[in-house]
Amino acid sequence: MGAYIARRLLLMVVAALGVTLISFVISHAVPADPIVANLGQQASQRPEIVAAFKQRWGLDRPLYEQYFAFVGNLVRGDLGTSINTRRPIMTDVSQFLPATIELSTVAILFALVVGLPLGTFAALHRDGPIDHLARLVSLVGVSIPIFWLATVSLVVFYAALQLAVGPGRLGPQLQAPKPVTGFLTVDTLLAGDASTFRSALDHLMLPGVVLGSSVMGLITRVTRSSLLEVLGQDYVRTARAKGLVEHLVVIRHALRNALIPTVTVLGLAYGSLLSGAVMTETIFAWPGLGRYAYQSAITNDFPAIMGVTFVIALIYIVVNLLVDLAYAMLDPHIRYS
Repeated sequence: MGAYIARRLLLMVVAALGVTLISFVISHAVPADPIVANLGQQASQRPEIVAAFKQRWGLDRPLYEQYFAFVGNLVRGDLGTSINTRRPIMTDVSQFLPATIELSTVAILFALVVGLPLGTFAALHRDGPIDHLARLVSLVGVSIPIFWLATVSLVVFYAALQLAVGPGRLGPQLQAPKPVTGFLTVDTLLAGDASTFRSALDHLMLPGVVLGSSVMGLITRVTRSSLLEVLGQDYVRTARAKGLVEHLVVIRHALRNALIPTVTVLGLAYGSLLSGAVMTETIFAWPGLGRYAYQSAITNDFPAIMGVTFVIALIYIVVNLLVDLAYAMLDPHIRYS
């Protein structure tokens, strides 16, 4: 296991460097001018201002020098400085990433709590009413675009029915506590502020459900199909022939092996959510990594784009490693060496 993890860590470094190179080439190949986007139309007409701007942000150097400068700073733990916010990108990421982690965790918990039982019951009652309902719910969850669902949810549950709170992380009259972890729910609990904690929790519910709806549909479908395949295996029939209670057969013998594809989907989906749900965070005014990435892209903030891309790639790589290690826990036959 140790040798396997060491090899994966080495491959993580290679993959992360490859992502930085690809993102650098693509971001600089886009036909957009960061000078106009950041200086404005009038200032960009003055050569001395343009020259000073290029020198300040290293845009006057050849592309290969800019890339190697970024990699060199990356080795030292420095993601660079954002052109838009004028702050270190590491500071921006540390500010916005906890909000995305908080929202993504609620979304993935909703998807797991709803999708896993729904897929299980659908497989156990194949072609019955529960199965048809589960397939309908999963199809709707996967098919509906996130931006449409987010907008309609706000209009219906916030504006019309007033069953949910509005956009943002807190109510307008509430003050966020001093950041300790960056997670608003945790920080409010540490501060002993119950009213602010309830507001933070309420503001998580609607965007969390919207963001987790598509993942819920995927988990339902994957769990159903995987469990149906496992229930037809010989060892499941043998367990039933021994006289074991049905729920023990399902939980101990069938569901554990059927969860391997579900864990794969769950891990990749969580990595995707952590990389920043741009549309959900934008519509719900959620100050997360996705919204920060969107603002960096529209202003051609090359250092921020590179920094966010590296963080997103790192998240995916780490999540994939954790998913591989989870396989060995679910299936004793899987061994890494």
